[in-house]
Amino acid sequence: MGNAHPRNRNLLRYGQGMGERESKHTSGRTKRSRDEMTSPTAAAKWKHTFLYSALIFSLLYFLESLISHRLHIDHRNVRLKRSPDLPLRFRHDGTFKILQVADMHYGMGAITRCRDVLGTEFEYCSDLNTTLFLRRMIEAERPDLIAFTGDNIFGASTTDAAESLLQAIGPAIDFGIPWAAVLGNHDQESTLTREELMTFLSLMDYSVSQINPPAEDSSNPARDAFRSIDGFGNYRLRVHGAPGSVLANSSVFDLFFLDSGDRETFQGVRTYGWIKDSQLLWLRNSSQEDRGQASGNLLGSGGFFSGKPPALAFFHIPIPEVRQLWYKPFVGQFQEGVACSTVNSGVLQTLVSMGNVKATFIGHDHTNDFCGNLNGVWFCYGGGFGYHGYGRAGWHRRARVIQAELGRGRDTWEGVKRVKTWKRLDDRGLSKIDEQVLWETSNTM
Repeated sequence: MGNAHPRNRNLLRYGQGMGERESKHTSGRTKRSRDEMTSPTAAAKWKHTFLYSALIFSLLYFLESLISHRLHIDHRNVRLKRSPDLPLRFRHDGTFKILQVADMHYGMGAITRCRDVLGTEFEYCSDLNTTLFLRRMIEAERPDLIAFTGDNIFGASTTDAAESLLQAIGPAIDFGIPWAAVLGNHDQESTLTREELMTFLSLMDYSVSQINPPAEDSSNPARDAFRSIDGFGNYRLRVHGAPGSVLANSSVFDLFFLDSGDRETFQGVRTYGWIKDSQLLWLRNSSQEDRGQASGNLLGSGGFFSGKPPALAFFHIPIPEVRQLWYKPFVGQFQEGVACSTVNSGVLQTLVSMGNVKATFIGHDHTNDFCGNLNGVWFCYGGGFGYHGYGRAGWHRRARVIQAELGRGRDTWEGVKRVKTWKRLDDRGLSKIDEQVLWETSNTM
């Protein structure tokens, strides 16, 4: 390079100078980039990003802790249904008491307003008034069984049918009392179908409700198979004699529960549901099963005769013949037209032919609370119970009580001797009204 041409030496120096200047320029850009990254503005941005991320994380953690018990299955909290002592049986004093709760129309608790109450009551009246009434009735009567006879919830007023049922029936569960339920025409108007509702009801604590009768074919391999029958909530409960009595291990009293449906179309006309032929066939077959068995009915001599135990039936929608009671003697108030199906499926004829059904208990028409007799079978309304159901301002909500009483032998309780009923009003003193005897045994069936 020492012998290089002068012009080449100048080019070499020029190239070296350009390289040095480019290197300094690149170095300057790198330094400026580092300076920009470590400037106060960049630090602030990173700080804000960190704080924002921490805030989002904290909010998500708070929400997860708040609702995780609803989203996750915690196997530590899984428990079996709390079941009542079975079989159902009469008390030591020879009585068995049923509280009928008709038409609670429960919505969503404290936010669900009352209907048809006095203006002075409206501001503070909600579903909680229904809950309080049920608790008062349980404390006053101490029933052996509570029968919820439909429209337990008002589906159109709740966004969660299961939660509403838990609240509506909660007092029965809190007191540990056996209870049974059928469906009305409004229960299924929310988030559960009628089948799902009865399944849920049957699985709740202290429930003796059933979805449907068990299948007749005992060889059926399906577990918990149900009989093919219309509706959901057709079942039979047997009540045994008093502890220590000669009939302590025998069924002396039958309770039948039936699904009367909701709304249907018949011959192009929209009408209320009705009890179908398959349900009536099941009733007749159940009655035949008891033929020849000891009924436990008390004779004047203190003995027993072959027959069937007296029975009661519970369902929601009245049958058409109930309208005839307007022209017959009745106990209670007949204040509105009987809302029923246009279809007469023969329920009354079936009950009469069974021979042992002494009374039926219905709901649906809230301001009717009367009892009347049709061909030897009493038909009794429960009267509107719930404050979210329609009623009449100033006309107290009410509940019906049914009491069966055993006959007394020389030294033991025997069979059912009498069935009577009364109502209580949701007033200051839970006034007791319209007490009457529905049936009393005689020497002949």
